[in-house]
Amino acid sequence: MRVKAHPKYQNAAGDVIPSVTAALSELNKPALVSWANKLGLRGIDSNRYRDALADVGTLTHYLIMCWLQEEIPDTSEFTEEQIVLANECFKKYVEWEQKNPVKCIFSEKPLISERYQYGGTPDLYAVCTSELVLVDFKTSASGIFPEMMYQLSAYRNLVCEAGYRVTKAMILRLGRGSQEGAEEKTFTEYELDNGFEIFTRCLDIYRLKRGGEPLCTRLV
Repeated sequence: MRVKAHPKYQNAAGDVIPSVTAALSELNKPALVSWANKLGLRGIDSNRYRDALADVGTLTHYLIMCWLQEEIPDTSEFTEEQIVLANECFKKYVEWEQKNPVKCIFSEKPLISERYQYGGTPDLYAVCTSELVLVDFKTSASGIFPEMMYQLSAYRNLVCEAGYRVTKAMILRLGRGSQEGAEEKTFTEYELDNGFEIFTRCLDIYRLKRGGEPLCTRLV
């Protein structure tokens, strides 16, 4: 199994369609620019550093998926440092789950929106305290940022379009190397609806920049 491989999303006609993260890449993220500048002043290649941290996030998601599906993880694709950092994040998830028992319905399941023509892989959809909960895991060192909620709103639409119901949607931040526990943030339906409006605009910008036609604005 290649843990680091990201799926290509295809619609019912077999056409490749953009992912949630690809569409949201159209957003300006000034905090990332400042972060990259600080790394540059320290002589650190921000692209390589970012990719290494992305692999930590990928491994964390994989460890949680294996835990939920009662599988033994294969971490051979990752460095020792990445494994240590990911295990720290994973332990925070386990501690959170002990206080919030979940019954997993699915995890890391690729889904397609035929209506809006995009794909994504929600982290966890489960029953938790009598709620149908959608959870998106983040391994950022600090903070839950607006674009994370936009991503969550896009995943919520995918889950609902697939025929499931979401009564609670949240981000669970499992910070790398910090001494704090998991940070949980739940969003209202209004916030998620607004976040999805922002996401669909990003999706149309993504298409327009690549010579395609705007789809989402015609569906409103």
